[in-house]
Amino acid sequence: MRSKEDIRPISYIKSHTADILNQINNTQRPIYITQNGEARGVIIDTESYENMRNALGILKLISQGETNIENNNLIEQSKVFESIENKYFNNVKK
Repeated sequence: MRSKEDIRPISYIKSHTADILNQINNTQRPIYITQNGEARGVIIDTESYENMRNALGILKLISQGETNIENNNLIEQSKVFESIENKYFNNVKK
């Protein structure tokens, strides 16, 4: 649930930018920006943004994997490991 402190008009953001940045970095809660009474944007801290990007990347990989399974586009595990070994460890002296 969004609290009153997390919803601000754009005019407030313009005149209190440093305060808003301190708030989002301290609370790690997003700030919803309104314009003419309607939500128009969101400001989040960089750590939350990076976490969200990483989570979306993982979800994309899972989705691609599910599509590969549905299309029967599969490779045996042993062949995958063999390919990795050939590519990265073939030139390593034992």
